Amino acid sequence: MWPDRQQNFPDRMKPFDPSSLWRISEFRQARIEGRLDLEPSPGRATLLPTTLLADLRRIRSDAGNGDVLEVIAACVRHHEAALLYLEQGQFVWPVTLFPREGLYHSPRDAASMAASFALSQLRLVSAEPPGVRAPGSGMHERVASPDKYHPLTGLLWTVAIHGPRPDLLTEIHGRAAYRVVAANSRELPPLRGAISSTVLRLERQSASLQEIARWPGMTVERASRILNGLYLSGTLLVSRAHPAARGTPVRWRDLLGRRK
Repeated sequence: MWPDRQQNFPDRMKPFDPSSLWRISEFRQARIEGRLDLEPSPGRATLLPTTLLADLRRIRSDAGNGDVLEVIAACVRHHEAALLYLEQGQFVWPVTLFPREGLYHSPRDAASMAASFALSQLRLVSAEPPGVRAPGSGMHERVASPDKYHPLTGLLWTVAIHGPRPDLLTEIHGRAAYRVVAANSRELPPLRGAISSTVLRLERQSASLQEIARWPGMTVERASRILNGLYLSGTLLVSRAHPAARGTPVRWRDLLGRRK
């Protein structure tokens, strides 16, 4: 368990610190009191870019589509930095994405979060302009401690594999064939077991979701999660014209029985 910070929170006017995990009750109180609002400073945007904001609103309005992975995918697709407050159980996990730099800022890296929590209930609380800058920025006062920055691929892969979304992202669903770009797969976290063998097999051949789901150790859900992680990590080629894409598309719900 994370330390209970309530004992260290006697002053209700204390600024909210986005560099640490907070209990959800404290986070909500900080929001009510306006302590989540970062001080205006030169060069800091007060709103997310219009195109990203429109995409996020569309995702949030679709009850069947508005999950954390879709929001992260939108930030990556637009190459826009954003601060995401993610609710995990009793805690709020602040994560700042830097897609252009291939980094994210967080008090806890994704691997340690996955080791401590079941990320299947991860939920977006809000998406806001970043309060910190990526390393190398000329605004040195807004660059955080180096140990709080981590490779973005680790976060993308972890949320894809362990997060709440069980089916393919909107951009890659439907009738398609998938293949791994072997040169790019070196950036992935260490892979083991059926996941490793599936990725290696996709380096050698293109396959549809339906076909991958029949490989050893795979189901439609597991294959979908792997493809999502590969896609977000820039490792996946998606072809609508490949012969392997001509089979009948399959939904993960249709083959839930295969998980047993």
